[in-house]
Amino acid sequence: MNRAERQAEIEALAEQSYDQLDGEWLDWLEVARKYERKIPVIDRLDYRHDTLLELHRARQRDCKPLSTLRAYRIASLMVANYWREVNKPSTRVCIYSGVPQERHCKECERKPIKGQVCPWTARLPIQSLESEVEDTDGNTVTLMDTVATEDIHDMPEAWTELNTWLLGCPTRLVEIAGKRLDKVPLSPKDKMYLQRYWKSHQKSLI
Repeated sequence: MNRAERQAEIEALAEQSYDQLDGEWLDWLEVARKYERKIPVIDRLDYRHDTLLELHRARQRDCKPLSTLRAYRIASLMVANYWREVNKPSTRVCIYSGVPQERHCKECERKPIKGQVCPWTARLPIQSLESEVEDTDGNTVTLMDTVATEDIHDMPEAWTELNTWLLGCPTRLVEIAGKRLDKVPLSPKDKMYLQRYWKSHQKSLI
């Protein structure tokens, strides 16, 4: 059995396991599957698993079933968080010792010839949203096309306007914002989190 066949077998077993879910878990699975197409195949099952857990945590905090729209928002945010993590800015490091560490090029005895690149310097490329990647169908798209979409027929216009701002917020804060948009009363824990966030934000400005 080659690598591709082994991977296909693993994915088939995973799908069988997920298809055994029922109740709310099955509903959340369908939500995750709608959005996982924006995730590279190699990370798709991880995204699905993380999204199911995040939906479950939101359900526990609300103490009542999640609305479909709220579940979509959370799954969409998980997509955005994935790509934000993937494209996080990187730092140049020295890997001569085998362990990435801060560079000390001026004192280094292995300086490359002027004009050449040091073979012991590693850095992941910083990609912008205009960078091109390959989707699951083999088509070339920009990273902008892979981030969370607001193209849902029943999504309020207010959410579309706030979507860009919310992508940079903690997941917990986005959920609270979703409740406010849906005119759902905030729980005492929500209010406490919001108050702490405001205080920490004010301190950072000072």
